[in-house]
Amino acid sequence: MSNSDKSPTDTETILMALDQIGQTIDVMTSVVGRLRTYVQQQETSATTDQSKDLREEMQPGRILH
Repeated sequence: MSNSDKSPTDTETILMALDQIGQTIDVMTSVVGRLRTYVQQQETSATTDQSKDLREEMQPGRILH
């Protein structure tokens, strides 16, 4: 099938589909970035909480049972 056999409608449909796919990829990239940031914040928060707990346990004069 040569390019001349394709109707302009087919080309328009393909271009619209490609545009929608590109938009979908942009949205998914944004979501992945936000999820990555969220997970990194959770990890930082958990590390901070663990450090705080460890500092509290190691206070001078505190007796651990």
